[in-house]
Amino acid sequence: FFFGTFICKFYSVPATMHASAGSTGERKATTLGRIVGPTVAGISELLVFHPVDTVAKRLMSNTGQIRGNLNQIIFKKHADASAFVKWQSLFPGLGFGAAYKITQRVYKFGGQPFVVDLLKKSSSDKFDTFGSYSNVILKATAGSMIGVGEVALLPLDVLKIKAQTNPESLKGRGLISILREEKLSTLYRGAGWTAARNAPGSFSLFGGAALAKKGMGLKEGQKATFVQDLIASISGSVASITVAAPMDVVKTRIQNRDFGDPRSGVKVITDLIATEGPSAFFKGLTPKVIVVGPKLIFSFTIAQQLIQALGG
Repeated sequence: FFFGTFICKFYSVPATMHASAGSTGERKATTLGRIVGPTVAGISELLVFHPVDTVAKRLMSNTGQIRGNLNQIIFKKHADASAFVKWQSLFPGLGFGAAYKITQRVYKFGGQPFVVDLLKKSSSDKFDTFGSYSNVILKATAGSMIGVGEVALLPLDVLKIKAQTNPESLKGRGLISILREEKLSTLYRGAGWTAARNAPGSFSLFGGAALAKKGMGLKEGQKATFVQDLIASISGSVASITVAAPMDVVKTRIQNRDFGDPRSGVKVITDLIATEGPSAFFKGLTPKVIVVGPKLIFSFTIAQQLIQALGG
């Protein structure tokens, strides 16, 4: 968090410059802030936490017993290698990961405020029915809409996950050759399940964060401190990961298969229940929740702080 705190302090604007803005309603973040904030958050998250994401994906993709096989599941063919080689093996698909993570963070964290603005202009009266929680529901709804639209980035996510969990399917193939050889529909396989995961997950992320800020007494348009954004991010992130966990397992299973595997999402679910039981829907949840602390919470907090600081 030290790097994030430095960035936020570096870009922060004196409080006196925000006084009038806070008294006239919600201060609008500039397009610059909505791009720079999530970009910095995405790069920081990627460099530090890509290995942990790889571990979580490999645990979710495992169809056998984890006990006694953890080393083999996580490090695959490098299970008996040195500690340094094992660490290096947790960085597969970094190129795809960088393209996906930075684009996804800018789209999600930077795009949601634009959707909030749009909903306020076109449908604010519909949210008034929720009374004092209208702003919470509005931001959650905007987040859910952004989450569904995130499906457009699915090919990059598919290639990142395959590189992390099934690297043999990409061996010796670059992005251009993959796009040339594979059908676009193959790279968008599991789009429906991804949308089903993202809609409630993003609703919970932005709604949980907004609800936490309301609980801390922050009023609409009031500038949040770093600690307040941190607490809000914890609430939203934990809620998001827990709610989306079952669909995330299904999405990961669909995406990490060989390109030629024709099984549908429904078949994946029935096979999963039949061979592993309902608890398999929450495989990898513990490491994912552990990742929330230093990863999603970090990136969401930094993005919110920078968007706010650069908003003017």
